[in-house]
Amino acid sequence: FLLLAAFCFARSSERLHAWLLNHPRFGPPITAWAERRAIARTAKWAASGSILAAFGLSVLLGVGLPVLALQAAVLAGVALFIWTRPEG
Repeated sequence: FLLLAAFCFARSSERLHAWLLNHPRFGPPITAWAERRAIARTAKWAASGSILAAFGLSVLLGVGLPVLALQAAVLAGVALFIWTRPEG
């Protein structure tokens, strides 16, 4: 969501985009992505936890097997993309 916010602010508000890039917490991950397509290890673990939580919630809610299979395939693809990026 952070990268999406930076993308949207870059096209809508130069002031908000500059604020985001210069923010001590949000700026470095955005810069790492823009310069090296890198994702920090802590962000990778957080994303993986969110992926597992989303899938676990679907299982607990009793979502049908075909939907779970599709969800598992998409989430596995997202996780693979995240973990194959360099670390920033």
